[in-house]
Amino acid sequence: MVRKAVIPAAGLGTRLLSATKELPKEMLPIFFRDSNGEIYLKPMLQVLFEQLYKFGFREFCFIVGRGKRAVEDHFTPDYSFLDLLEKKGKEKFVRSLKEFYLMIERSTIIWINQPEPLGFGHAVYLSKSFVRDEPFLVAAGDTCIVSNNLHHIKELIDKHSEGTVVTLLIQEVEDPREYGVIITNEKNDIIKVVEKPKEIISNLAILPMYVFEPVIFNAIEATKKGYGNEIQLTDAIQKIIDWGLKVNYVTLPKDAIRLDIGTASYYYDALIKSYNNKIF
Repeated sequence: MVRKAVIPAAGLGTRLLSATKELPKEMLPIFFRDSNGEIYLKPMLQVLFEQLYKFGFREFCFIVGRGKRAVEDHFTPDYSFLDLLEKKGKEKFVRSLKEFYLMIERSTIIWINQPEPLGFGHAVYLSKSFVRDEPFLVAAGDTCIVSNNLHHIKELIDKHSEGTVVTLLIQEVEDPREYGVIITNEKNDIIKVVEKPKEIISNLAILPMYVFEPVIFNAIEATKKGYGNEIQLTDAIQKIIDWGLKVNYVTLPKDAIRLDIGTASYYYDALIKSYNNKIF
């Protein structure tokens, strides 16, 4: 059973400067519609957290960057602010924030600081003491996937229960050079993963949501710096493959919507998609 979620949110967000000089990119807002059709602006990270909570997760580990308190502050209930909103008649926002605060209070949330931007793999490694000896889900804080009844999360966890060590979520893309990619054989088994290939060697992109067994920490320890002079999680997954352990994948459902805020153009696209989305 997968009970723990690790959410790395420590990137510098340099491709979104100057908006991300002080504000973590994961705190940039996207549109969200509730069951009544009411529209809100919520930080990407809050939407992701609420998704995982509604799926059933109650133990969370956020990896955050040095000197940026905005994430922790946002995830700290402020009832005096709710009182102020009530006095101003902002019932719509009071209702939304109360629901968010209740999720926080019913969860165990651990904060871990990544002092330097040493890579996504390093950020995941910092959660080792939180994970201990359990399987766990990793979801990058700058990407949110919307699917009916959170079907993408269910498929990922169900596939992992079949005895795999690493389970990936993939999507076919036109230009995979900004992603990690998988290469499969004639049986559709993964034989290799590559981080941001210079040439198009596969159009099967790895999305930043995974399920791991704790052995991934051993693989990260054995991984040298790679692309961008950082410790890449994709390279650690390749170690798992090299060790002969099972790595499997599920494909993102075709009706799912991927919201990525990694670049200015991606963020613009995420705003349009989230505003038009009907299945949040």
